[in-house]
Amino acid sequence: MIYETFNPDIHDVSKVARLVYDVDYRTFDMLFKDRQSAVKTIANDLPKRDIDDFFKVILDDDNNIIGVLIIYTANTSHKFYLKSPRLLIVDILDHFVLCDIEEDDLYLAELAIDSSLRGQGIGRKVVWDVINYAKSKNYKRVTLDADFRNTGAKSLYERIGFKEFNKKQVKIGSFVRGMHNMELNL
Repeated sequence: MIYETFNPDIHDVSKVARLVYDVDYRTFDMLFKDRQSAVKTIANDLPKRDIDDFFKVILDDDNNIIGVLIIYTANTSHKFYLKSPRLLIVDILDHFVLCDIEEDDLYLAELAIDSSLRGQGIGRKVVWDVINYAKSKNYKRVTLDADFRNTGAKSLYERIGFKEFNKKQVKIGSFVRGMHNMELNL
């Protein structure tokens, strides 16, 4: 696997948008009339982002995009910027449920593997690569979030050694979004 900084001028923006959608499809489905509208809005937004070295596309040996990875530190955390109102709502909801990033944390914000490749250990390998990177840079812990409804992801993270240290949720009408905030101390 190759990790390359996302560049909308050379990478397939539609493919990256579909992978970003997959990370939080339940929230996008609540805010958009259909998957296609959500993916199109995400694709239109991606070139506007202040892309930094922490937004990666994951490539196979033939340079095909097989996933996306976004990591943050306390100094590089998510930045708000002018965007679609619906995507701004996603950011606001995230604010209430995602891990707080401390000074010595490496936060695994998003990880999506192409649906045709899931179950092959690629996600596990990416998480281990993030852990090893964090160790090499002397971070004290790796943090991430597992959606309440994604028991498979939570189980994967627990098998790797992550422990839940907090739970957060936000409820708006009948919509509930919640996360298991998880950590791996290094």
